[in-house]
Amino acid sequence: MPSERTEVQVRSGVEGDLDALTDIYNHYVRETPITFDTAPFTPEERRPWLLSHPEDGPYRLKVAVDGTFQGNSQRILGYATSSPYRAKPAYSTSVEVTVYLAPDAGGRGIGTLLYKALFASLADEDVHRAYAGIAQPNEASTRLHERFGFRPVGTYREVGRKFGRYWDVAWYEKEL
Repeated sequence: MPSERTEVQVRSGVEGDLDALTDIYNHYVRETPITFDTAPFTPEERRPWLLSHPEDGPYRLKVAVDGTFQGNSQRILGYATSSPYRAKPAYSTSVEVTVYLAPDAGGRGIGTLLYKALFASLADEDVHRAYAGIAQPNEASTRLHERFGFRPVGTYREVGRKFGRYWDVAWYEKEL
């Protein structure tokens, strides 16, 4: 029997997404070295993060949802963000980007859809460069970023310690 394909839609994130977005992020906190956060968050703790990504401006939140409804809501499959690269004013035209997918949503092109929407929304913004830090090894993330024109600029060796070992982070940049 062929598997049923569902349409994936990408939209801006809204406050009603907070619980699902927190669940997705907490999976990576608990189970992977993809993020160097080590303690899960409550949705209320993540609220300032969500509110720092409005629908306009250089700091965006794009959410991928399953095109079918479950009850009166759609399942969130992942999200992509652009966030400040560093706090100092001279960095204001640089953003750090990232993608997080629900644990069962990988390998379906959802990361690609999210980045297409994110970069399209940034096209008219005063943003010059995008940066991505990828904890190593992470072949899927490396392939995604290279597909979007990111190029490696260096690796921080053993920069983070999680799960009793040290992890490298490879840094990539993309001209916007």
